[in-house]
Parts: sequence; C-alpha cells; structure tokens
Amino acid sequence: MSAAEGSQLDSRRSWIQLVAIVALSALGGVGMWSVVVALPFVQAEFGATRADASLPYTLTMVGFAAGGILMGRLSDRFGAMVPVMAGSIVMGIGYILAGMAGSLAWFAIAQGVLIGMLGSSATFGPMMAEASLWFMRRRGIAVALAASGNYLAGVVWPPLLTVLIGNWGWRVAHIVVGCIVLVTMPLIALMLRTRPPAIRVAAPVAGAPPPRADRPLGMSKNTLTAVLGFAGIGCCIAMAMPQVHIVAYCGDLGYGVARGTEMLSLMLGFGIVSRIASGFIADRIGGLRTLLLGALLQAVAVALYLFFDSLFSLYVISALFGLFQGGIVPSYAIIVREYFPAREAGTRVGIVLMATLGGMALGGWLSGYIFDLTGSYAAAFLNGVAWNAVNLVILTTLLIRAQGGHGRGHGRVAPATA
Repeated sequence: MSAAEGSQLDSRRSWIQLVAIVALSALGGVGMWSVVVALPFVQAEFGATRADASLPYTLTMVGFAAGGILMGRLSDRFGAMVPVMAGSIVMGIGYILAGMAGSLAWFAIAQGVLIGMLGSSATFGPMMAEASLWFMRRRGIAVALAASGNYLAGVVWPPLLTVLIGNWGWRVAHIVVGCIVLVTMPLIALMLRTRPPAIRVAAPVAGAPPPRADRPLGMSKNTLTAVLGFAGIGCCIAMAMPQVHIVAYCGDLGYGVARGTEMLSLMLGFGIVSRIASGFIADRIGGLRTLLLGALLQAVAVALYLFFDSLFSLYVISALFGLFQGGIVPSYAIIVREYFPAREAGTRVGIVLMATLGGMALGGWLSGYIFDLTGSYAAAFLNGVAWNAVNLVILTTLLIRAQGGHGRGHGRVAPATA
C-alpha cells in the first residue's frame, strides 16, 4: 500500500464518507420496515387473508437477499455510488407505483422487486463493504456503524409511516416515501463518487504473518464463503425465533401484543448499542473472535427464554438478547474484509449476508411451524438453541484453524490485495 493510499485510511475524509454511508443505510432501510407497518391496512383494502397479505414481506426479504449479491458485484466493479444511485431511483419509483397498485399482486411485485431487490438491498451489504474499504485501524467500528443504519431505519421510519398512514392512508404514505427517497438519496450518493483507497498489503496485528490470500484459513475462497454462509444461516435461525415471534409469544402468555411490540423495540434499540460496541471489540480482537463471542452470548439469551416467562423477565431477556445479537451480522462483514481481497468485498459480503437473511426467513417460518406442531414455543426455542450450537461449532473450528497456522490474520486488519 502506498503512502498516499495509507494516508487516506482512517482519515477525516473516511469519517465523512461513513456519515454518508450511515445516512444512506438509514434512508434506504425503509424498504424493510414499511411493508410491516402497512400490512394490516393493505390487507383490509384488498380483502386478503393474513397469509396473502404477508406475501409482500416475504418477497421483500427474498429480493433483499438476492439483490445484495447483485448490488455487491456492481459495487466491486463500478464503485458504491453506481448501485446506490440506481437503487435509490428504482426504489423511489417502486414506492410510488406501490401506492398506486390496483391489486395485492402488483403491490407485492413493486415491494419485492423494485423496493427490496433493486432498491433497498443497495444500502445494506454494499454499504458495509464500502465502509470497510475506508478504514484500517477503526474498520470494526466503521462496519458496525454502517450496519446500524438499518436498525436506525427501524427506529425512525415506522413512527413516521404510522403518522402518514393515520392522516392520509397507506397509498399517500408510500408516494410520500418515494418522493423523499428520490429527492434525498441520489444527492447523498454523490458523496460516494470517490473510490476508496486501494488496499494492497495489510499485515495483521501482533506481528503475525498475513495468511495467503488465495487460501484463507487453509480453504479455497469459495469454500470459506460457503462455510461462513452456513454459519450465518445457523445463527440467524436462532436469532429469528425471538425477533419474529416475541409479539405472538406475549399474546399467547396473556400479556398482550402491545407488550410484545415494546420488547421488540427494546431488542432493536439495544441492537444498535450492540453493533457499535461490537465494532470496538472487533478492532481489538478481530471479527472472528467477536462473532464467536456474540454467538455464544446469543445462545445464552435464547436459552433463558426457556426458563423465564414472567413479564419483567421477558423485558430483561429481550434487552439482553438485543445487546448480545446486534453485533453478529456486521461481524460477518468484518471477517470477509479480514480474509478476502478488497476487490471482492462487495460480492463476498453480499453472499454471506444473503445467507444470514435466508436464515432469518427460515427461522421465522420454522419457529411458527414447530409451534403449530407442538402448541408451544418451548420446542421452537430449543430449536433455536440447537442451531446456535451448530453455529458455535463452525466458528470454533474456524478460530482453531486461524490459530493453528492456516491463516494467522486474526486481528483487525485485512490481509487483502486490491
């Protein structure tokens, strides 16, 4: 890495870029949350069943996952500005068309394809990858902050949408969101027109020699990507159980859905704290160790739901769950930057995050299916603990390989080539 390139890392310009990245992530994150808020209103207008009305959310998650890979590849080739600029325009148009949809099917297509796949997906994985390319010493906190934009969207957008829908209806609300996206996001995306400094050689901490870029952790790059993806599926199946079903669980216990909604908000709020804290931790001990720590603590939190179900205990456990799991997803992006070339960051991050989103989708459905079979969420929580155990075995194996000489770059700096 040249002196000129090195001087741009962790610089004032890097932090300015990070502010733009977080803003884009928070604005674009509306694509994941608006469909949840609008669901009952869309269901009522089109006279649909709850299952049919949930189809737009399912398509959004599938599109978000698939679009992350596409947008990541575009980001690797042309820079982050191109997919974000194009995605924001498509997403804005998608919201306007969704507000004008004459049927649930057209609403679902606009939501899943235009908003989820071709729009909002550009502001998640690619933004974490872009943040990682501007930092070296503070890469962990940079990626964590970029990932927090999505949770920030979950805090800001739902109340705003509730007000818009309450005053003018869900159609006008979607058109207004589309206009906001079209006006603000392309302007902010212009801040990403400068490509990140090329990262040619980066030595890991503690004087350890960098691992071979073509055989990270003694595996082919595609094999390690697949292993990380499967680990992501395991941890996110477990993660989905409380996040997707806590509202229904509280209703079944007689506490009411309002209490469950408060617990979900508590999870998201502490999730932001967790993501930022995990960034600081990753800068000290590396992404792999940070991920293993988060997965272990998440397993503890999920297990606690098996033993305590009083109202107060559920609030406490939900807060702990958010605090423990929030840093897991950005840790995967940090690991990708530690063990893969910089020029592949967007694509590899997109693939791994697609697997985590797939785990969330599968975990949400699987927990409901287990509940239907058993009439209780106890087995669903046990299922989450079991999948979390699989994830822990994989991560422990990777860490052993890293310490055993298959890839000693376990610190905060990527052993990547540009």
